[in-house]
This record gives sequence, structure tokens and C-alpha cells, in this order.
Amino acid sequence: MTTSSDLIQSNRTCTPWFPTRADWQQKGRLRLSSDVLELVVHALRRAVVTMVARQGQGYVQQGLGAADIFASLYFHEMFIDPQSPASPIRDRFLLSTAHNSALFHATLALRGMIDSNLLDDYVKDGSALEINVSERLGPVVEGTFGSLGQGPSVACGLAVSDRIKGRENRTYLVLGDGELQEGQVWEAAMYAAHYKMDNVIATIDYNGQQIDGPTEKIMDLKNLKAKWEAFGWEVIETKEGNDLAAVIAGLEKAKSLTGKGKPILNLLYTEMGYGVDFMVGTHKWHGSPPNDEQLALALGQLEETLGDY
Repeated sequence: MTTSSDLIQSNRTCTPWFPTRADWQQKGRLRLSSDVLELVVHALRRAVVTMVARQGQGYVQQGLGAADIFASLYFHEMFIDPQSPASPIRDRFLLSTAHNSALFHATLALRGMIDSNLLDDYVKDGSALEINVSERLGPVVEGTFGSLGQGPSVACGLAVSDRIKGRENRTYLVLGDGELQEGQVWEAAMYAAHYKMDNVIATIDYNGQQIDGPTEKIMDLKNLKAKWEAFGWEVIETKEGNDLAAVIAGLEKAKSLTGKGKPILNLLYTEMGYGVDFMVGTHKWHGSPPNDEQLALALGQLEETLGDY
């Protein structure tokens, strides 16, 4: 069995962005172990800070904080065919917080769904790797959400379509806590519960921050668990959203609740900027890219695991 230390040693001579790993580009649910997923998470975090710093645009804090859930979905849980991303039996993934695009694009590259060389063009003029995830990138993107709050509505539509066609796949959705201040979220939440969309698993990246400050000061979200339960959802809480074992356990719990007449919500408690000490506990890096010196400091705190950079 390949261990994490074997992977680190075997990839030391690889060139940026990521080493090519055919076994990570296979069709299906990869079910990578926690120790190997840790390598993925570190590589994604290093990619996020580098991509944003190189171009001077993008959102670094969200990418650092949400790396665990992205790694767990794409490298453990979701059924994906990188060679046929529009496969009708695929699990669907929608990023409602579409500005968390550096992490999303890095994840696609490491999973073999896009050429990793495209990461060099992130947010450049004319690039399909836009600052808000765009369908211009092709079928690896299920929906374009420039305005916050639109993802749940599209998730409902895709889930209804799959149900009508008799498919047994799931629709995974990631939202930010700040975007819950958008009314369209709650319209979709009512729809999903009323029509018993029990093939939908939504995850809230619950970090307590938005671009203008803490959510409790901008517009307090109060008791989100009770609120979503009142809207008819089955709600679970993952208190350690930056601990892979807890994240995987939360996804397994959420999956076990599908098919029982209710959509599922996973309240995932994360820290924006996780892994880089000067980016944690503040909103100041929300949309603010690091300079060269700050990039070097950040990379010095993020373990090199896959021979990147």
C-alpha cells in the first residue's frame, strides 16, 4: 500500500504545478485515506496562495479555510470521471461562492479534470479561469454564479432533473455563510424541502467572516441549525471543519441521510486563512492578495508534500 511518505519522496523531482498521478485521475470515488488526503490539502493551500499572489487578484482566505472539504469531496466522496466530466452518472458539484475560484481550479487540476498548466492563466484577460468560476471552462463547471446566493436554486433544478431521469447520483453544493444574507437562498431552501429533494447535500462554509467584517456584526445569522431545520432540512454539524477525519465523518453522515425525504445541510465550521497564522481570525485578507514577501511567509508555513513549487 502506498503511504504518504512514499508519495512525498516519489514526487520530489516533479515540476509545478502538480505531479501527474494517474491513480488520482481515475473514474469513480477515490476514497483516499486521511494521510494521503493531508498531502492533497497541503498542495491545494500552497496552490491557492501562489495563484492569488502571482496575479494580484483572488480570494486566498476562503481557499485556505475550505481546502479540507474540497479535498474530501473530490478525492474521497464524489463519483467523478475526469475523462468524461459530463457523464450522466456523475455526482454534481456547485460552488455558490464562486469567487473561491483559486481553490476550485487547483482542485480540478490535481484531480486531472483540467490541465494544470492552465493555472498559470488564472484571472488573466481572456482566460477561462475567471475570478468567479465560469462555465467557459467547460463541463467541469456545473454552473456560473457571479452573484452570491444563486447556487441553491440551480442545485434544486439539477437535482429535480436527475430525479426525473431516474438517476441515483447526488448534488453537492457549497455555500458561504455571508451569502445566506441573500433572499434567493431561502426561496430555494423552501423549494428543496417542499419537493423532498433528498439527493441534495449542501455544505455551509461557516467561518463567520465576510468582506466587510464578521457576519455577526454585518447581519447576524443567529442560530443557523434551527433556521434550516425550520425550513424543513435535515441538519448536521461538523464542528472541526479543518480536521480531515471530522470532515470525512460529516460527509459520511450526510450521505447516510439521503433518500429519506429531506435535503441535507452540513454546517461546516472552518477558519478563513487556516494554515497561515497571519491570515486567521480576521477578514482583512478577504479579497486582498499577498505580496511576494507575504507569499514567502505563507509558503513557509504550508508544508510541501507533492513536490510543488
